[in-house]
Amino acid sequence: MDAPMLSTTRRGFIILGAAAAVAACSTTIPVLPKSASSTPESLSDAEILSAINAVRKANGAPQWSYNSQLEDAARSQARLMAQKNTMSHDLGVTLRQRVTTAGYLGAVGENVGKGYTSLPAVIQGWMDSSGHRGTLLSNRFTEFGLAVSRGTGGKLYWAMIAGGSFDAWRG
Repeated sequence: MDAPMLSTTRRGFIILGAAAAVAACSTTIPVLPKSASSTPESLSDAEILSAINAVRKANGAPQWSYNSQLEDAARSQARLMAQKNTMSHDLGVTLRQRVTTAGYLGAVGENVGKGYTSLPAVIQGWMDSSGHRGTLLSNRFTEFGLAVSRGTGGKLYWAMIAGGSFDAWRG
């Protein structure tokens, strides 16, 4: 009778060890400090930059810088999604049109989100989506801007635009 108990204990120990190993490899999403903004709309550029770069660092990607032109283009998209109560990359104005209007001429990629109530939550949503994760962790982009807008009923719409040189996409 002691032998099966010992076997079960070993099996449990092995399973716990495997679970710990998998947990160590999981994505780390930053927790904003208690001094962080109380609403997503009032997040500072520094808070946003810190959260995005913490995720990039945890996943072996280099830091990005914050770009106000990309933020302007992201704000335009977040507001448009909130006004139309629809999450989409193209609501009559393409990503290229938005970034060009904002004065940004480099290569770009975009992540959008709907309904997430905090920056860490939307980042986790993007990390759980292979395409959005690819944009968020891309080494081809070097900077980004992020914005959130509240639609009717209080639903939040998020847009993050990453940018960089077209050279990074050539050959």
